[in-house]
Amino acid sequence: MSKVAVIMGSTSDLPVMQEAIDILAGFDIEVEVDIVSAHRTPEKLFEFGKLAHKNGFTVIIAGAGGAAHLPGMVASLSPLPVIGVPVKSSNSIDGWDSVLSILQMPGGVPVATVALNGAKNAGILAAQIIGCQDSCVMDKIILYKEGLKEKVIKGAEDIKKK
Repeated sequence: MSKVAVIMGSTSDLPVMQEAIDILAGFDIEVEVDIVSAHRTPEKLFEFGKLAHKNGFTVIIAGAGGAAHLPGMVASLSPLPVIGVPVKSSNSIDGWDSVLSILQMPGGVPVATVALNGAKNAGILAAQIIGCQDSCVMDKIILYKEGLKEKVIKGAEDIKKK
């Protein structure tokens, strides 16, 4: 069974990152959540990054605001795919500092980056990565996407009735 790590730099990121946790739970994917600060707990960051693949994780979702070093640093340490979630934090420059810190990674250290506060999409992307090897998860993703389609069709029908 696949397992996803959802890590963030601070507890203040949890309201945003909860969307990734919730969507993964909806796909019945095991999630472990932790606070791993690139700046305040660098030793924990290094240990987590170096051992994540040995600890059974398949994908890492890392959320960070402000300087947002967590996703890139984890990606530099781990062979696993890392999905970065830029978080608009209280010390953020309208979120752009977080977006650019995560998006502009040097060659050889990729971080898949979702939209500002886009943890839901990070969870979906992690599930899609896992779904490439797990047909049960793939089936749930297909149903989820079909549900999105149905919601749009119903919304269009509802508008026409008004």
